[in-house]
Amino acid sequence: MSSAWLLPEHIADVLPSQARRIEELRRELLDMARSYGCELVIPPLLEHLDSLLSGTGTGSEIKLFKLVDQLSGRSLGLRADTTPQVARIDAHLLNRQGVTRLCYCGPVAHTLPDGLNTSREPLQFGVEIYGHAGLEADLEVQDLALDALRRAGLQNVMLDLGDARLLQGVLDGIKLPAETLATLTAALAAKDMGTLAALAEGMPAAARDALLALPSLFGGREVLSEAASRLPAHPLVTAALDDLDRLAAQLTAVHPEVSLGFDLADLQGYAYYTGIRFAAYAEGCSDAVLRGGRYDEVGAAFGRRRPAVGFSLDLKTLVGLVSPTPLRAAVRAPWSEDASLRQAVRALREQGETVVCVLPGHEHEADEFDCDRELVREHAAWVVRAL
Repeated sequence: MSSAWLLPEHIADVLPSQARRIEELRRELLDMARSYGCELVIPPLLEHLDSLLSGTGTGSEIKLFKLVDQLSGRSLGLRADTTPQVARIDAHLLNRQGVTRLCYCGPVAHTLPDGLNTSREPLQFGVEIYGHAGLEADLEVQDLALDALRRAGLQNVMLDLGDARLLQGVLDGIKLPAETLATLTAALAAKDMGTLAALAEGMPAAARDALLALPSLFGGREVLSEAASRLPAHPLVTAALDDLDRLAAQLTAVHPEVSLGFDLADLQGYAYYTGIRFAAYAEGCSDAVLRGGRYDEVGAAFGRRRPAVGFSLDLKTLVGLVSPTPLRAAVRAPWSEDASLRQAVRALREQGETVVCVLPGHEHEADEFDCDRELVREHAAWVVRAL
């Protein structure tokens, strides 16, 4: 039996109802990003493999679909994340001085799903701000991220905050192989005290004590004060805690409906982030619906190290978490070759109306539109009448 209609695992068609909601949200979020001063860019879906892997940290290559370019013989990849491409655009094609705000929305492809019910073809929306090292850029990105979730209709949002500089300060002067560092950050995120104790053995006492304290430093804003007393008074640690406290004050004032949390041991993306990182969680989703932070090294591989901060989310996942939007109102019209009818239909469409012409024999079929009016003939003229 033919299986031509089957799709690969974790790959799915987007049917009309969901496609309409995704497209409406895509337009709204891009318009919202523009209201912040962001410019839209559309990077290519595939490019040279070394470019896609630049500045992404460890573990990125396993997500990339790879192929050989039949023209050049070079290795190409389907993008698994758009951020490196946007960094390339900022560094080489725009090459501006000062602040650049960019946004994007397009599909990415993953070789493996991130979870049981996740797609391997997310529709990634994101925002990047380049050129400002101050906390103002971090706050603007987080404002935009929370506004995006609010516009989508997501409620009961919890924003989790952390900072890569905490571990950088704790491990200052301690050289660890990349593999050991990856094991260490994974153990911190999992709060695996046994593995942490084994890895910290032989380290200076201050670093060992700080590593073993990090897994217990999670909760509300009070965690920051506790961290200040339990972690070393290193400049990086102090700066990270001060910035997190300042951000918390600003976010609480502007977004009082959002719950703030801190997990100072959660260092997902440690090889990628250079400062504050954040993740948004919501009911109905076991993983973060949005992730972002500061990654000042992302452009270094393209010859231009610029301050950078941003976030991204999957529109497909986001749409699945919010209530369906109402069907778009439409006008139902009969089908006829009558010139006056066709002219009336065209005039309505030019005015921005949706006009669904009912083809012969299909008068009772349902569709994706709420036909609350109909086009009827009255006294030799075509008029719109409420149903």
